[in-house]
Amino acid sequence: MVKIENRALNFIVLIEQDEDGIYVAKVPDIVGCYTQGKTVEQAMERIKEAIWVCLEADEEEIIPLKFIGVQQLEVMA
Repeated sequence: MVKIENRALNFIVLIEQDEDGIYVAKVPDIVGCYTQGKTVEQAMERIKEAIWVCLEADEEEIIPLKFIGVQQLEVMA
């Protein structure tokens, strides 16, 4: 278990909306860390909880990556 001492950790949270209108929040730096909510605010509150659960369960220290940017790319299928 990772011991988290009094320090701030900053994670990028990606928020997407599915076909049913539900907001899905994901943390790319933590494998398997995601949740959902009916509103963006609800998804953000839930992802905070999910981050803590993931940090407590992980055996290695998770070091957030430096955020550079987000781009959307369209690919014709």
